[in-house]
Amino acid sequence: MTAVPPRRRPTRNPVAWVVLVVVVVSVLAVGVVAATRAYSSREDAKASATPTVAASRAPSTLDPADLAGRWTVGGDSEAGYRVHEVLNGSDVTVTGRTDSVSGEATVAGTAITAATVTVRVADIATDSAQRDSYFRDSALDVAAFPTATFTLGEPIADAVPSGSATTTVDAPGELTLHGVTRSVTATLQIGLDGDGVQVSGSVPVTFADYGVQAPDLGFVRVEPRGAVEFLVHASPAR
Repeated sequence: MTAVPPRRRPTRNPVAWVVLVVVVVSVLAVGVVAATRAYSSREDAKASATPTVAASRAPSTLDPADLAGRWTVGGDSEAGYRVHEVLNGSDVTVTGRTDSVSGEATVAGTAITAATVTVRVADIATDSAQRDSYFRDSALDVAAFPTATFTLGEPIADAVPSGSATTTVDAPGELTLHGVTRSVTATLQIGLDGDGVQVSGSVPVTFADYGVQAPDLGFVRVEPRGAVEFLVHASPAR
């Protein structure tokens, strides 16, 4: 009986394996780069400065008697958010801004007795349309929750300055974001400007408190805390 020789296992070509590994690594690298660009196309973009009441404002043309009553938020107002993220190992500060801001306030003497500021979150934009799409659709779900609102919780005494002075006050109130309302304290700067007033503010935000999941996509990780910022121009309602 003739013995059957054992089957020889095919010899693996080490060069072919090296090529295969290089191709796989290259594809993965391209995928990471593409995903990074899809989220943020401009790593080197500068973040907008924190909004503050301008030091050089137009002299007030308002008579002290004109201060009392209802004020409305007008043009040249802006609002948005500030967050810090780690993008491919680099710390990046991201700011989103919109001029879709409305609101009103009531003044009695130099006290602000009521105030509401509403921002269309759906219109907030950063330097990257891809990032904005992610934040709007995935993080903030603007289709269901298109606006954010700050409502003053109690009167602020001695809030409205005179002349060219600027006041800094704490304003307790409620922030509604992503359909969730939480008690917050906004730090406000207030200064008269021509026939109106400038009011800048910042509200610290912990995203999880509002049911917002901060992005963590491997190549980018957004810090769990940020801030809502605004600079509004208001004038007495006519």
